[in-house]
Amino acid sequence: MKQKPTQVLKEEHKVIKKMLDVIEKIVSDFKEVDKNELESIVDFIKNFADKCHHAKEENKLFPAMEKAGIPKEDGPIGVMLQEHDIGRGYVRGLAETIQKSKKDKISTKDIKEDALGYVDLLRQHIDKEDNILYMMADMHINDNEQKNLVLEFEKVEERIGKGVHEKYHKLVESLVSKYSL
Repeated sequence: MKQKPTQVLKEEHKVIKKMLDVIEKIVSDFKEVDKNELESIVDFIKNFADKCHHAKEENKLFPAMEKAGIPKEDGPIGVMLQEHDIGRGYVRGLAETIQKSKKDKISTKDIKEDALGYVDLLRQHIDKEDNILYMMADMHINDNEQKNLVLEFEKVEERIGKGVHEKYHKLVESLVSKYSL
């Protein structure tokens, strides 16, 4: 097999973790907020982390894991889904604060709270997926289904748009470079 679906997701995790480092650095050090930069970060989270990465998990990998006998309710899949929703809540709060800031002065306290809540949640979440959940997937999903999942992942990316994945990789790398991470 060329590449397992869990390897694809782990590679995306590496990009997401770099963005988490950027977010932490920005909100820990900031005195003045670059609203455009924050909007780019929220855009990355909504589109790369959620519409692309989480969509692959929620619509493709998790159902395949359930089919292979790993329980959703009261199981690891249910926990991951719940954490995805908590993360979306942080991102909604962040986006709302940024929108409000267009009328008033931006609340660094609110930004910090939502941003660091998201960073903490996602770091733990990614650790659980990389070191527990994906290992379970690799053990329980047969090779044929894994090959099919990789093809399904490619379809998710096609729906998002040509070059979008690369655009977000470039954004992350430019922010990593800017903040010397």
